[in-house]
Amino acid sequence: YNKLGSHLMEYMGTKGVYFALWAPNAEKISVIGDFNNWDREAHPMSARWDHSGIWEVFIPVAKKGSLYKYFIKSNNGYEAEKGDPFAFQWETPPNTASMVWDLENTWNDNVWMKDRDSKKGKPQPMSVYEMHLGSWKRVPEDNLRSLTYLELAEQLPAYIKEMGFTHVEFMPVMEHPFFGSWGYQITGYFAPSSRFGTPQEFMQLIDSL
Repeated sequence: YNKLGSHLMEYMGTKGVYFALWAPNAEKISVIGDFNNWDREAHPMSARWDHSGIWEVFIPVAKKGSLYKYFIKSNNGYEAEKGDPFAFQWETPPNTASMVWDLENTWNDNVWMKDRDSKKGKPQPMSVYEMHLGSWKRVPEDNLRSLTYLELAEQLPAYIKEMGFTHVEFMPVMEHPFFGSWGYQITGYFAPSSRFGTPQEFMQLIDSL
């Protein structure tokens, strides 16, 4: 995920997005998105010289928040438009495009991390609270919607502390097309569901816990 997927970067003095995808059986791949009117011919990818099966392209007009997919033509003639398995964020379902995003974040857990190091290998109580983010609490006055990551960051740690739990186990947090699956049919391992907020807001939830 550090190299594959979409990454904001500057190349030869120009800001844009670098896209990379492993597709060893592809004959042709292009990046389609809201920045090129989903045109399959606008931004073709090139197969790397090292025969690794990785295709890549740098696109200056793409930016943070851009929606995109890959148009792939296989060497057996099969064609498909597919989302990015390494995307950090996706559109909110039922929409299915990947989204250019970053993982920039300032963590505020230095004290906790140092304390954790001092307790390594020592017997400690452990009580795990398992939960599903989308149904833990609802907001009745707002059409029974789920809580956002930021609302969870305010309410969940206090509840966990009051109830005496030491750990939280989330049911899948990754993006998934069907809410009723509770996250067990995911679209990618690297994107927390956009139903509840941005990746940075998810990080804030983790930081609060």
